Amino acid sequence: MINPTRLYRNVRLGIKTLMLHKLRSALTLLGVVFGVGAVIAMLAVGEGASRETLERIRKLGSNNIIISSQKQAEEASGGSANIRMSIYGLTYEDFRRIQTSYDHVSAAVPAKVIRKEGRLGSRTLDLRLVGTTPQWFDLLERDMLAGRPLLESDDASANSIVLTEHGARRLLATRGTIGQTLRIGGGYFEVVGIVRSEAGSGGDLQTPDSDVDAYLPIQVAMERFGDVNVRREAGSRSRELVELHQIIVQVDELDNVLPTSQALTRMLENSHPRGDFAISVPLNLIRQAEATRRTFNAVLGSIAGISLLVGGIGIMNIMLASVTERTREIGVRRAIGAKRAQIIGQFLIETIVLSTTGGLVGVGIGVLIPWIIAATTDMPTVVTPWSVVLSVGISAGVGIVFGIYPAMRAAKLDPIVALRHD
Repeated sequence: MINPTRLYRNVRLGIKTLMLHKLRSALTLLGVVFGVGAVIAMLAVGEGASRETLERIRKLGSNNIIISSQKQAEEASGGSANIRMSIYGLTYEDFRRIQTSYDHVSAAVPAKVIRKEGRLGSRTLDLRLVGTTPQWFDLLERDMLAGRPLLESDDASANSIVLTEHGARRLLATRGTIGQTLRIGGGYFEVVGIVRSEAGSGGDLQTPDSDVDAYLPIQVAMERFGDVNVRREAGSRSRELVELHQIIVQVDELDNVLPTSQALTRMLENSHPRGDFAISVPLNLIRQAEATRRTFNAVLGSIAGISLLVGGIGIMNIMLASVTERTREIGVRRAIGAKRAQIIGQFLIETIVLSTTGGLVGVGIGVLIPWIIAATTDMPTVVTPWSVVLSVGISAGVGIVFGIYPAMRAAKLDPIVALRHD
């Protein structure tokens, strides 16, 4: 059983011994300090980036499947001079079939995309008009910043439109927001709401919105703008016929997402032999991102752990030097009855004091660095409690592992030889 009084006395003695060589002890601490700080800081940066990616994916809906029209490679590159109009992508029939043919599909939302210029007074902005249904705002987590989303009562005569925050700032700057009338493609639309978009993409992530979106009822988009888009680029003009650019499918239960996505893929492959569609499953992306995060954290932890290894070697070096310097002291203690276990314990306490002190200082640095990164850049950082506990635990373990050999070497000294040591 450990005697608390003896333990306290040994700790005080260890600290006193280390303070006899302040500079040497401080330099030895640096290896552990930087190692622990690097572990916490690197894991905080990795965790912040991973959480941001996962949050973006989750906002697409874990139960959702996003199907997008995809232009063929030869048409996208203008490979054929005979192509006067590109016809590709999802159709209204695809949407009706998805709605009626799958038991596990709880909701399906179409999206029709048209590029038009929006104008308010002297301000203009190239908008991405998205013709959709009110359910779009239910299937995707998007914050309403002002006004309201589209409603079932918004028919062709209502001319209601919902802008993203970016579009609102560009077009409605210095003016009121809700109730303004925009001119778009020869028609006039009333702004009824402002929504925050989650634009951006990474890897296979296909986000269904952008920062220049403007949402209007799909019936209005079909009647006002039709299915043919005319695009003018660098003096050339191209036309393309796309009925629907996206279909967002919501599945009733999480376990049915992957089987439903496979069934949808088979159905669309039959009706679209050219492969002019792409399917994105946020649930798959979440699982891939979580696996990547685990691998990333393991790699970062291993790299930072090398610094702790270097710090441990420094601790072993200073303790071996200490054994040589204190050979006579060890001989005196053994001569008056100190056991080998007590000698080992004393040296281990000194190494643990060194490594733990370095670990605690390293925790402070490891927490400070992510805070500075987050304050000076847009990069998110997250310091997790487990990374702090792990780092301090590893630093204490380093002290024990690298202190055992010097401690055992001190305990094995012959008392008579040690007393004769100069």
